[in-house]
Amino acid sequence: MTASESVNSKITAAAKPVTLQAENKSRSLWSDAWRQFRRHRMAMAGSIVLAVIVAMVLIGPTIWTIDPTQVDIVDSYSNGSPEHPFGTDNLGRDTLARVMQGGRISLAIGVTAMAISITLGTLIGLLSGYFARLDGLLMRLTDMFLSLPLLPLLLVITMLFRDPLRKTFGTEAGIFILTVTIIGALNWMTTARLVRGEVLAIKEREFVLAARSVGTSDAGIIRRHILPNVMSPVIVAATFSIASAIITESALSFLGLGLPARFSDMGPPAVRRQGLHDADPRAGRLAGDDDLADHSVRQFHRRWPARRPRPAPA
Repeated sequence: MTASESVNSKITAAAKPVTLQAENKSRSLWSDAWRQFRRHRMAMAGSIVLAVIVAMVLIGPTIWTIDPTQVDIVDSYSNGSPEHPFGTDNLGRDTLARVMQGGRISLAIGVTAMAISITLGTLIGLLSGYFARLDGLLMRLTDMFLSLPLLPLLLVITMLFRDPLRKTFGTEAGIFILTVTIIGALNWMTTARLVRGEVLAIKEREFVLAARSVGTSDAGIIRRHILPNVMSPVIVAATFSIASAIITESALSFLGLGLPARFSDMGPPAVRRQGLHDADPRAGRLAGDDDLADHSVRQFHRRWPARRPRPAPA
């Protein structure tokens, strides 16, 4: 072996660990996003509190087995005790059991309505931003929906379709389907605008032009290159959408157009607390579903700063 061959072999041997090390350090887009999320203390704190709330409403009823509909007038408005840690309401029903039941219902409505609104908003935003011929029509449709008064429209649609859906799907399922459909179908506009703006910027990037030059179809470009790069604002919009859906559903229940009275969501306890606080100050100190609604919405809002897209370097 000549001297030059020996030197080349040593260089090759020394370069192999560096290559393996570089391969091990390769990171994906999701790993970068998770690393950025973990560094944000408020987002992590909100995630922990939100996880505790979700675990309480999902697992809690299997541990705390008191019937939330059991009435005991004699024990109404009792303070916290080992039998009723959160006390009881005006009918003597256990508040902790109703908190867990109401949180489960309201979170289910919030997540389902969010899925509907995010799906509609992302689809309309992708079509509007990528296809110029559809941009004007879809954005004028978005402006029309944005101009509609949300709460009066919710009330009118609920009054029109509540009874037919009750007859078709039953009382509980009919009102649930109506509530999540209305909330989701009237909250997609912000997501559509966010996605459209991102698509307009991304579709002119070099990697999209390269994919188009090699013959990739429009559906393939949207699925492989554009959609993954617009997920950051979509995730941010999803967290706000869940919080907005919970508040909207609570407002409908507050007005008596939500689920039946025997089901405890996050609206009726606020009605009872407002009306009975002056008569009995202890009513204002009861831990109810409106407290859970407030905490849930706050945790969804606390998570969004860590998910904002960082500005591109100049």
